[in-house]
Amino acid sequence: MEQKYILENANSFEPVHIFECGQCFRWNKEEDGSYTGIFKNNVLNVKKEKNNIIFEGICDGDIKTVCIDYFDLNTDYEKIKEKLSKIDDYLKTSIEYGQGIRILNQDLWETIISFIISANNNIPRIKGIIERISKKYGDRINYKGKDYYTFPSMEALGQASVEDLRALGLGFRDKRIYETTKMFLNKEITLEELENEKDVEVLREKLMTLSGVGGKVADCIMLFSLKKFDVFPIDVWVRRVMNELYIKEEDENKVSKKLLQSLAKEKYAELAGLAQQYLFYWKREA
Repeated sequence: MEQKYILENANSFEPVHIFECGQCFRWNKEEDGSYTGIFKNNVLNVKKEKNNIIFEGICDGDIKTVCIDYFDLNTDYEKIKEKLSKIDDYLKTSIEYGQGIRILNQDLWETIISFIISANNNIPRIKGIIERISKKYGDRINYKGKDYYTFPSMEALGQASVEDLRALGLGFRDKRIYETTKMFLNKEITLEELENEKDVEVLREKLMTLSGVGGKVADCIMLFSLKKFDVFPIDVWVRRVMNELYIKEEDENKVSKKLLQSLAKEKYAELAGLAQQYLFYWKREA
């Protein structure tokens, strides 16, 4: 059933910042500048008009409840930005640039598989792979005459052989997705166990037992699905921006992950993950 919800006088909500900051792969820009995306069993269009956000689409449940949860509308990002802006001028500038970023509450299973696919990959390609997997193993939802496909359940993806996954263009990731799916299906690890783990270091280690999950992918999963705001994922852009701003090493590749992690911890403390998002978006877009 189609539903609509309008969030009035929205602070810290810019669709372009949220959907283009590298945290999600199933949102696409429409000709009118709005975004349409699919998550769990929901297909939504999100549009900003003046200071209102208009959510429209097919929802599994009440649209307002779904949006409050997924877009993390109960978290006060104004307060977070105020706190981070006081750290230094660089961060203040990056926050002004990406002031509408919010960290989505994404489904853990989808986030794990999506970020395994993201390793050594670019966004258009990642999106294409996820779309093909969903079309083959997900469920169809028709919205405004167009077909959308839900991300496949663990059981549905478990039907795929390594060859099936290879045929969808996964490259070297086919085996990793296959093995990780089997680990969950065989209960060698469970989503509940990951969701209930409070200790970030233990959680990182558990995630890294999954095939295709290294440190960076584990950090992305923790930040983008498990709301661990203190983790600091490091990719090319983050290493570059941190080096340019603070370390000033001639060859940025010589800057160790360990140094970046300790610098982030010292400077940004429990909000390191959010600082990372503002810095990443600013560096990549500006």
